[in-house]
Amino acid sequence: MSTAAPHALADVTASDSTLRRFLHGLPGVDAVGLEARAASLGTRSIKTTAKAYAIDLAISMVDLTTLEGADTPGKVRALGAKAVRPDPIDRTTPSTAAVCVYPDMVATAKTAVAGSSVKVASVATAFPAGRAPLSVKLADVREAVAAGADEIDMVIDRGAFLAGHYLKVHEEIVAVKEACGAARLKVIFETGELSTYDNIRRASWLGMLAGADFIKTSTGKVAVNATPANTLLMLEAVRDFRAQTGVQVGVKPAGGIRTSKDAIKFLVLVNETAGEDWLDNHWFRFGASSLLNDLLMQRQKLATGRYSGPDYVTVD
Repeated sequence: MSTAAPHALADVTASDSTLRRFLHGLPGVDAVGLEARAASLGTRSIKTTAKAYAIDLAISMVDLTTLEGADTPGKVRALGAKAVRPDPIDRTTPSTAAVCVYPDMVATAKTAVAGSSVKVASVATAFPAGRAPLSVKLADVREAVAAGADEIDMVIDRGAFLAGHYLKVHEEIVAVKEACGAARLKVIFETGELSTYDNIRRASWLGMLAGADFIKTSTGKVAVNATPANTLLMLEAVRDFRAQTGVQVGVKPAGGIRTSKDAIKFLVLVNETAGEDWLDNHWFRFGASSLLNDLLMQRQKLATGRYSGPDYVTVD
């Protein structure tokens, strides 16, 4: 039997059959309607004052990320400095929410952001494929937390999920959540590999039932990552989950969000779907590496009326 934080739906995880019955009993997703609504919300006009607020809000929601084999301590230190003070020329610029690194870089990142509000997030559980025994995944998590990680971004076993082994996936999330201790847990579905919107809805509910603090679209390592439609679907899920259980869960679209225009479209999705309670970096994040630079360029343009040169921002 699998266990997680108690809530109104805890009994649906009592067995594999009850969990399957619940997940397959969720309403089917109207793909055409979902994509049309996401596209419609993306056309909303944002006025100058609201745009300035949205850009600062988006900056404060960025998990500034480097997840490359060539990451060095120097690169991570520079990333941490940028997260703390994204625009050294303008100290009114908010810090980002977090820096996101591999477990072996957590201690370096922690030192780089010390004394600031910036959190250190670490991908764990054999990121990005998740192909490792559970014991290895849990060791990965515990080492990251011991090194100072405030947040853990885990990947689910997509093979088990697609094979219909929902309770196995649930139990793995529960075990990782326990290994996190006080660190918050973001559960990555890799939506591009789940094939259908119905699967994304089921994965969202499965992650929340297991105690996820955040549900996250993607690793950023596959062809299809965050889209307005899959993020809208996940926002509907967290909204409905809170309505049924009283438990609020965050959402993190990751991968492919590169411009201020894109980020603002996602913020409109949040406001119109889940509501203002999610318009805070405690409940909504952007997983991004290049987005911050465009936000800074657009922020500077609003302040001065012109674009700065390409050397205004650092190239990460």
